[in-house]
Amino acid sequence: MSQTLSITCTSLSFSWPDGTSVFDDLQVAFGPGRTGLVGVNGSGKSTLLKLIAGQLAPSAGAVRVAGEVGHLPQNVTLDTTLRVDEALGIAATRAAVHAIEAGDAAEEHFSTVGDDWDVEERAEAMLGELGLGHIGLDRSIGEVSGGESVLLRLAALLLRRPDVLLLDEPTNNLDLYARRRLYAAVEAWSGVMVVVSHDRELLDRVDQIADLRSGEVVWFGGNFTAYEEALAVEQEAAERMVRVAEADFRKQKRELADAQVKLARRKRYGQKMWDTKREPKIVMGARKRAAQESAGKHRIMHEEKLAEARERLDEAVEAVRDDDEIRVDLPRTAVPPGRSVLTLRDLELVYGARVAGALDLHGPERIALIGRNGAGKTTLLRTIAGELDPVSGEATAHVPLRFLPQRLDVLDEELTVAENVARFAPDATNNRIRARLARFLFRGARADQPAGTLSGGERFRATLAALLLAEPAPQLLMLDEPTNNLDMASVRRLTTALESYEGALIVAGHDVPFLESIGITRWLLLEGELRETTPDALGHPA
Repeated sequence: MSQTLSITCTSLSFSWPDGTSVFDDLQVAFGPGRTGLVGVNGSGKSTLLKLIAGQLAPSAGAVRVAGEVGHLPQNVTLDTTLRVDEALGIAATRAAVHAIEAGDAAEEHFSTVGDDWDVEERAEAMLGELGLGHIGLDRSIGEVSGGESVLLRLAALLLRRPDVLLLDEPTNNLDLYARRRLYAAVEAWSGVMVVVSHDRELLDRVDQIADLRSGEVVWFGGNFTAYEEALAVEQEAAERMVRVAEADFRKQKRELADAQVKLARRKRYGQKMWDTKREPKIVMGARKRAAQESAGKHRIMHEEKLAEARERLDEAVEAVRDDDEIRVDLPRTAVPPGRSVLTLRDLELVYGARVAGALDLHGPERIALIGRNGAGKTTLLRTIAGELDPVSGEATAHVPLRFLPQRLDVLDEELTVAENVARFAPDATNNRIRARLARFLFRGARADQPAGTLSGGERFRATLAALLLAEPAPQLLMLDEPTNNLDMASVRRLTTALESYEGALIVAGHDVPFLESIGITRWLLLEGELRETTPDALGHPA
């Protein structure tokens, strides 16, 4: 294998046990540097990382990796009974160092340590770099938050010093501060890295983008912003080719029609000559055969030209990406600017967070609710939604509201998409529901899919449709970490849908570029107490 390539997938094929094909003869190689692997939900990004990591076996082909692989999966689960040093994989080495320092010169201790005498210092330095210095090596995993457990798993990988690092949606469940720690770790990485993510801030720190689409990888140099710019140019050229191909196709159809008219005229003229017997029979017979042969060649030529034009048009259309957007008109969600939407007064939540005094939300304000993991953002939203009772104080909504939770557990798995929407709008006719679902890209038979069979992006769209099409129309919409597990196309669709929404909005999240893209008007930081802030005031964690 060439030294410049660290991961090589040759004729790679993989299918799930039910026969669903993910890859068929995939050829791809990843070299040194940071690569962002992008693609729509279901394109096989996580599957490819698992194949490279050896967690899945290909049905055909081969994966070759130069050096050790470290893999951070999308759903990190750590045994809560483990100590931090055990989770980092250094417990045995650390214990051996301590034993030697205490005077125990047993040979097995020296074998365990090898050359790794500074393991404890390296581990503590690594935890410090990732913002986990306060945890310590002797704490149990059960005492750390979900976001901290992701960073701990990353710390364990980095301490192993792998040659290849595979990261699958690493910023999911990380708060803004933890994300910045991870960004710094990614920027400092000097080996081979392949990162799957929908976090554009993270993807703007890679060296190249690998776009996985329809079982093939297309490469783009530069970060995600450069990729989007190149894609826009490519799409513009593809759409221009469609227009050219459509014009050519119409021209060939006209020429074929004109040719058929001319041939019909000749045929009528020839028949007239035959009927009037103006020429000898043998001459007319020869002329008729020649005319038929010429007409056949003429027709075949035009039909071939039309078929070629149709093929060029199909190829041009194929080159244009399917970037359907949610287009929805929601005038009934509108709230006048002075209308009182929500009042929070002397609110204390079940897990300790507080809203001191009174906080009022008026009209179509768009609020970003930010704060560290565990600060109580989800608890606050669930309290406003009426799912949790406050310890004291009150949360009063003055308009109809809907809440989109992180878990997307709003849908009934057994019911179809259309039936789920009907649950929220019981007075709407079936035709009305289907017409409105089409705008959320559930057209025809897609509206009859059971909710339990939907992909992550489809489930999100179906849940969003159910909430936004609910009756009465929600004039306050609350979203909890809405971009988690969404591909870039789904995030764009969500942004488009929220542009059409005319009510008040509260979005809890850590994805600052997304929050800025949806026109946030107020930023609220929850750190013990809820207070006003700005994105710039958040700064970088110490």
